[in-house]
This record gives sequence, structure tokens and C-alpha cells, in this order.
Amino acid sequence: MSEPDTSCPGGAADGAAPADVPQVMATAAALSLLERVRAQHGPLMFYQSGGCCDGSAPMCYARGELLVGDGDRLLGHVGGEPFYIADALFEYWTGSQLILDAEPGRGGMFSLEGGTGEHFISRARLYSDAEWLWLQAHGRV
Repeated sequence: MSEPDTSCPGGAADGAAPADVPQVMATAAALSLLERVRAQHGPLMFYQSGGCCDGSAPMCYARGELLVGDGDRLLGHVGGEPFYIADALFEYWTGSQLILDAEPGRGGMFSLEGGTGEHFISRARLYSDAEWLWLQAHGRV
């Protein structure tokens, strides 16, 4: 796994209040794969799947190919591309920062990176106390 810099995502290594706490971020490997897929398909969007055919994999679509609705939430952006999650799944992941990563192997059959020999994968880490307080204070959880 390529590691994101999560030592201080909000800019507060000493426990001070963070400046911002991203709820989704990406590793260098994920950003590299994202760039290759974007070069082939244009603007993208991600949707954190909650099961069914492709398990709980993050799905990469051409922007607008998947219609999001009232039961979906924009979690943030990775590499400038929107990343959505279903509200019900968000409740499950609320205490964790989602980390988009990439690794070798075939991915989901509906996700655009399918033919690249790599696939996107979701990882997570728990928020620090300071990050959690910031998210609460800013109405993000």
C-alpha cells in the first residue's frame, strides 16, 4: 500500500485544532491510476459501493455516468474528482477517514480502471480526537 501523509491531515501535529479535516484522501498510487484513467475517459467521479456485485469497492465512473440522489453524500474530492458515498454507508464509516488506494490486479467489472491491471481499493484510518472535534464543530459528522 502506498501511504498517504496522514500524520497531520488537518495541519495540527501537536493536537491543536486542525485547519481542515478531509473525509476522503488518496495515496500517490491512487492518484497515479486516477490520472491514467482520466486521460482515457475524461472527468471522473467516484462512488463508494456498499456491496452487491463488486463488494464494497470504490467505483470509478465517467463524471455524470452514475446519477447520485438524495440518499448520497459528497464526501470530498480526490485528485479534483468528486467522491460520493451512500448516506447509510456513511453512517458505518463516520468515524474513519476513507483513503483511496490502488493495487495490482483486476478491479470491479463496472469501474473504469478495470482494464489497467490495477484497481482502486478503500482503506481507512480512525480520526484523532482533535480531528473528530473539528468535524463535529463544522457539521461534517
